[in-house]
Amino acid sequence: MRELVVLGTASQVPTRARNHNGYLLLWDGEGLLFDPGEGTQRQMLHAGVSATQVTRICLTHVHGDHCYGLPGVLSRMVLDGVEHPVHLHYPASGEAVVRALVAVSSGGVDLRLVPHGSAGAIAPGLEIRPLRHRIDTYGYRLAEPDGRTLVRERLAAAGIAGPDVGRLQRDGRLGSVRLEDVSVPRRGQRFAFVMDTAPCDGAGELADGADLLVAESTFADDDAALAEQYLHLTAGQAGALAGAAGVRNLVLTHFSSRYPEVSGLEDEARRRAAAAVVRAANDLDRFGFPRRRPDG
Repeated sequence: MRELVVLGTASQVPTRARNHNGYLLLWDGEGLLFDPGEGTQRQMLHAGVSATQVTRICLTHVHGDHCYGLPGVLSRMVLDGVEHPVHLHYPASGEAVVRALVAVSSGGVDLRLVPHGSAGAIAPGLEIRPLRHRIDTYGYRLAEPDGRTLVRERLAAAGIAGPDVGRLQRDGRLGSVRLEDVSVPRRGQRFAFVMDTAPCDGAGELADGADLLVAESTFADDDAALAEQYLHLTAGQAGALAGAAGVRNLVLTHFSSRYPEVSGLEDEARRRAAAAVVRAANDLDRFGFPRRRPDG
């Protein structure tokens, strides 16, 4: 199962309709919780997801609207009896803030702190890139390894069926038949999370070829001067990021409270997003991953 559960979509100031940030990515039995702001624990109840599903917590940076929900989530894990290890990823420069937040939560979780300070892999399939914000900020990218998809007709022509199919996949060859002879390339699915940044190379690297990109859209294009002042993206810039990177699905979020209606932001992003499907997220929305590209 691969699905993004949106727990909150506000930026610095929550509104009556929008909670602070919070995004739970369910990915093949893992649960990656990104940027839990205030109220995330309660939003998880509304969304019908459990703290027991969380295996990693990923903070882009330590501004409050992206991390002040951490103590509540950790405390709920204790109450729910979470026994598996939980890895907490965050910029090393935010060490003092993270340790303070962890200190006020209920103890008892096997919490493993994993600070980072440069681009690269931080866990299997999970990478980070620096973004351009007022404090150290990193975006995340989760990628499934490329593989191969078996073609039924080719298997039949080669006389391979039953347990022999598994042997072929495991060993890469069965007699004279190679796995490449009866399959086509399958491109691994890719997820990217770009939050609190002005346009930068890191954002483009994270978004490159993503099947699902979550991107901040704090300001409208008319407020581009404010976006540059506070180092955020406008809706049009988020759309341009998706378009240039060949993104398939773009989810906009992190909206300023100055916009009670965000359909205009969605339109601004769509005009520059090329072929990407664009959606302005609401709290408690769920987004599945698109079917794999036909060409692999």
